[in-house]
Amino acid sequence: AVQCQSCLPRGSWMQLCQSLPGTRVPRGVCLCAASAPGAEGSYFLRKILHASSTSVPRGWFCSQGGSQERSVRHSPSRHGLSHLRNVASSDAIKKHQKSLSAWFSHQPNEERQFGPSFSLDAVHVDPVIQESSLEEILKPSPDLTIQNQLQQSCSQVISLQNLFDVDAYGRQVKNVVLYGTVGTGKSTLIKKMVVDWCHGRLPSFELVIPFSCEDLSYSRAPISLRHLITKKYQHLQDVVPTLGTSNLKVLFILNGLEHLNLDFRLAGTELCCDPNEPVPPSAIVVNLLRKYLLPEASIIVTTRPSAVRRIPGKYVGRYAKICGFSDTNLQKLYFQMRLSQPGCSRGDGAGSSSGEQENLVEMLSRNLERHNQIAAACFLPSYCWLVCTTLHFLYFTKTVPPSQTLTGIYTSFLRLNFSGEVLDSTDPTNTSMMKYVAKTVGKLAYEGVMSRKTCFSEDDLVQCFEVEMKTESELNLLEVFRSDVFRFFLTPCVQPGKEHTFVFTIPAMQEYLAALYVVLGEKKTLAQRVGKELSEVLGKVSEDVAVVLSIISKVLPLRFLPVLLNLLKIFPRYFSRLSGRERDAIAHTMAEELFKEEDYNNDDVLDQINFSILGVEGPVSHPDEAPDDEVFELFPIFMGGILSRRNRAILEQLGCSIKNLAAFEIAKAMKKTVIRKSRKGLPPSELMDYLFFLHEFQNERFTAEAIRSLRTVNLSSVKMTPLKCSVLASVMGTTCHEVEELNLTSCNLDTNSLRILFPVLLRCRALHLQLNSLGSDACKEIRDLLLHDKCVVSNLRLANNPLGEQGAEYLAEALAGNRSLTHLSLLHTALGNRGTQLIAQHLARNQHLRELNLGYNSLTDTAALHLVEVAKKHLTLDKVHLYFNDISEDGKRALHSLRPDRDGVRALVFLTAGTDVSDYWSHILNIVQRNLPFWDRERVRQHLALILQDLESSRKQTANPWRKAKFLRVENEVRKMLGELQHGTL
Repeated sequence: AVQCQSCLPRGSWMQLCQSLPGTRVPRGVCLCAASAPGAEGSYFLRKILHASSTSVPRGWFCSQGGSQERSVRHSPSRHGLSHLRNVASSDAIKKHQKSLSAWFSHQPNEERQFGPSFSLDAVHVDPVIQESSLEEILKPSPDLTIQNQLQQSCSQVISLQNLFDVDAYGRQVKNVVLYGTVGTGKSTLIKKMVVDWCHGRLPSFELVIPFSCEDLSYSRAPISLRHLITKKYQHLQDVVPTLGTSNLKVLFILNGLEHLNLDFRLAGTELCCDPNEPVPPSAIVVNLLRKYLLPEASIIVTTRPSAVRRIPGKYVGRYAKICGFSDTNLQKLYFQMRLSQPGCSRGDGAGSSSGEQENLVEMLSRNLERHNQIAAACFLPSYCWLVCTTLHFLYFTKTVPPSQTLTGIYTSFLRLNFSGEVLDSTDPTNTSMMKYVAKTVGKLAYEGVMSRKTCFSEDDLVQCFEVEMKTESELNLLEVFRSDVFRFFLTPCVQPGKEHTFVFTIPAMQEYLAALYVVLGEKKTLAQRVGKELSEVLGKVSEDVAVVLSIISKVLPLRFLPVLLNLLKIFPRYFSRLSGRERDAIAHTMAEELFKEEDYNNDDVLDQINFSILGVEGPVSHPDEAPDDEVFELFPIFMGGILSRRNRAILEQLGCSIKNLAAFEIAKAMKKTVIRKSRKGLPPSELMDYLFFLHEFQNERFTAEAIRSLRTVNLSSVKMTPLKCSVLASVMGTTCHEVEELNLTSCNLDTNSLRILFPVLLRCRALHLQLNSLGSDACKEIRDLLLHDKCVVSNLRLANNPLGEQGAEYLAEALAGNRSLTHLSLLHTALGNRGTQLIAQHLARNQHLRELNLGYNSLTDTAALHLVEVAKKHLTLDKVHLYFNDISEDGKRALHSLRPDRDGVRALVFLTAGTDVSDYWSHILNIVQRNLPFWDRERVRQHLALILQDLESSRKQTANPWRKAKFLRVENEVRKMLGELQHGTL
């Protein structure tokens, strides 16, 4: 046996695109329900199982995915069954199954968001597995685009349960190598395979023994196979002695072979056939694969492509490549199962929750059909998980504060896929895979953000990956990265005319990696790089020299020695200042990118993410056509999110260390700039981005200082989803200061939104809730708000909401007990006479209201005059708006006769006040003009015509030329509005 090189042959970047299976799913492929392939994989179960060495594998590397056995049942051999009946090993194996099932059914924290009913046995879709060969692995990959790869036939598809079938030459397969790049679902398949065996759905094997190669790599002490098994699985103490002496069908699972350095040479690993002989763990693996140790056992090995050749081809019976979800039907099935879990939405009603979930799945399916780029991204099961998790975050977050952050989702996603792995276990530097990605792919991502581009040519890749190659070790690491990891982050573009360029698999991943590249301090100038190296060298040298000189100074009292000692201390201090400037630069970059004026007219970032996943409904440009100017507004938000304590702790596990002092200094340097720029006044969408940035930053002290400077919060026309409401409530909740004005006009608010925002609304003096389709249920929340003893709302606008009579009843109760409200606008709220009468009945108990707007509510004389009579007796109410109601001429004359000095109240009904123009004519016309898009245009036209007649009649009755000029001016404004209304230009 010869030991093979670990690196694949070097090829061009365009040859990285491995051939994918086609879009047809053969009948032999079985779809079943279980967990997410790939993404929530190896980290979680490895962490749990490292904590136990009694009943579970201490280092078992586990993820989601797997296989469901076909409906055909296979019975174990009679000899095996009879043997198990006669020995105590039968009970031991049952205990082993129960133990494995219990541990492997545990889900990581990231899965708990999908509801309590989520489990590995409930939600799972098998990725496609394609039979391969060593020759296919070794030959250079064809220069193919994604489009061509997806159209290739998939004639060599094989199901998981058929991996150990006889090969093409009729030989029984004993050793199977299952390989795939990061994120394709290797560990997922193995995990589901183990769970299936525990539940009796894998009858081909009577005993399954899984091992983590990473766990085995940490041990150097000699140990026998039998001792190794009992050390990991104590339940098998009665079974182990029978291994090799019975017909027990055993399957060994070796997960993550890339962690082991195997030497198949006889000079490197001696032959061993005795399960009781202590040898290094790597020697056990080698002899198992040689079939020299327990030759009757079956073995399945999972590995990344770069490590496939560590096992000589003569010891492998079958190579199988995991191809992910190469068919969009598999992707749709995955999303359907993931997003339709009963406990997923945590909504108020089961019916509405189910409808929202179905609508979400339908929109996602349509976008997969028309948008090839997202379908290419979801080729990797891991990214399917990321899409589902992001959608769940966007649509089903209702807690305050939100249970997670968007940055946290991406950080956890990387942890679940990389979990602190080294790029190449054979390399002595033990370079962290994620650290390597941050340096190389992060650099590419950052340069793309700075130049505002998302497509990268092969020359761009060469500049970022190959220019600084100096050693053989660096070149080997690059080859491993290209074969194992490259496809995880970058994929060929499907946009017409750009087939030979690359884009990031998920657009937001480019901004995340660019942010990580900057925050880790990889973006350094030449002076900073040289300064850091000199500082480290001079720091070490100066310490040694200082010790020597201090000794000499005691023997030879020379005056220049103390001066020389001080000079040696200056150099490290001087160069250490460069790191401080570097952090200032990071803070400056973050602040500048956060407040870019050219991005002021864009949608907020949460809507941008939503559109990138679900697409835009309606007639739009071709989905694969790039916009004229790319937007990277997530970049500074990710920078802030990465600096949060939780994300820094996770990145530390991945080998990307960000010190507490660095995070503190960056926040300190950024504070003044961010607060100063936020005071200038931001457009609503940019203000929402700023609030989301503060949420992602997760620095309560910083957020509190930033929020205190916001006295006015204008979020009008921002679609306030439950997530955005939670973010607003969470961020504003860091302080207790009163807000002068909160504008939530046309924000798609509902009753649940008001509940989430309740603590914030209490502290707002002016509250704008117009144009939100709020009904009577929402009025219950508003009633509770106004009756709260801490409520400071003095100006409440509810115009253009269908409150109705029931809503008026709740508001009337609120008016009776409220002590802060002075201005209330119920313009165009469908109150009617009955609703107005309810308000009038409770109005006498209110002692603070000054102005009440009941315009455009279909009021007649009876209700209007009754309200005015109540208003006359009110202590503070001096203005009532009644325009655009169904009031007769007699009613108008009665309302015109009101005098503020005599009656204590003024009714605003028309633009005239007797023989003069009303002081409020411009106010009334402005209200009409602002609300015309939401009112019945024909009714408005009729009212304007009546107003015009009234103006003309009043003008004829006055002899004052100054008044006549005022009437003519107002008449011209009304005629102009009528003309624009008739021609549809208003």
